[in-house]
Amino acid sequence: MDALSHKDLPPAPTRARKNCIELYNITRVSYADALDLQLQLHAKCVAGEIFGALMLLEHDPVITKGVKTGPGNVLASSQILQNQGVELVDTDRGGDVTYHGPGQLVGYPIFPIRRMGGDLHAYLRTLEQCIIDVLDEYDLEGHRNGPAGVWVGDRKVCSIGVAIRKWVTYHGFALNIAPNMSHFNLINPCGLASSQLTSMKELLGDAPSMDSVKAACIRAFERNFDVKIHPAEEGSV
Repeated sequence: MDALSHKDLPPAPTRARKNCIELYNITRVSYADALDLQLQLHAKCVAGEIFGALMLLEHDPVITKGVKTGPGNVLASSQILQNQGVELVDTDRGGDVTYHGPGQLVGYPIFPIRRMGGDLHAYLRTLEQCIIDVLDEYDLEGHRNGPAGVWVGDRKVCSIGVAIRKWVTYHGFALNIAPNMSHFNLINPCGLASSQLTSMKELLGDAPSMDSVKAACIRAFERNFDVKIHPAEEGSV
């Protein structure tokens, strides 16, 4: 699904305020609970009850398998994963296998794809640009390198894997701030060797705070997607 015709898209929401994105700023949450919230917000976006939403959070340690996960890319046995407190989950997002855990900023944009003219590739490139802009605030030069994601030099610092249903996106990105990098040795992350990954802490020598990176992310999303992001009302889901 590379490009979508405007005539194939649903009508714009009539009850939601255009370009207004609800922010769900969450500390740490299980993958299952985060997915449940994603799907609730996705349904509200499809129904036109909200224009869109952005979830920013940290996950409990989990390995997620995308629809393109290659055989053998999960290197650890189920017993080893259990011993290290790492969950293993199948997902419907794009991409290969990846790891999420504390110290990693995960973002789930639930956006109507018509915001990008119905072009999923343009959406992915804009998502990458947001991360590049975040890194730039810390004097790190991020760049694209073929597959979806963001690199600094020859090492990947941010993974991206998205899905789209009824022209609304979900899943998103994972930016390594200061995660337990040894957990990446449990997998071939996104088909790469763990030695090809890095974090902001490794690049800077010290980790910026999660709150400061979240704030930079919000600024980048507002600028690149031309939206206004505001905290979701309590009890809105």
